[in-house]
Amino acid sequence: MNQKARNLLCSICNAFLIAGLIILLIGIYYAMIKAGIPYQDPPLELQIQYQINAGIGSVLTGTGFQITIFSGVIRLALHFIWKKQNNPVSRAG
Repeated sequence: MNQKARNLLCSICNAFLIAGLIILLIGIYYAMIKAGIPYQDPPLELQIQYQINAGIGSVLTGTGFQITIFSGVIRLALHFIWKKQNNPVSRAG
């Protein structure tokens, strides 16, 4: 694989890694700031709003975490594969 293709794959993995982190942070914001701690005896409108914000936070946090982990693992695997291809082990007997 040539260097141009490697750089492209690294850039794509880095972009997914950054996107996953951004989505994760937005999810944490929704879960902690927007939803926050629920009121003790809220009216129906506040219960609905809390459930919506908590649901959005949960989905975004989970999705962002998965994207971050998967792209990080792929990036690390590519690094080790390319490192092994560039430094073959000599078997002098």
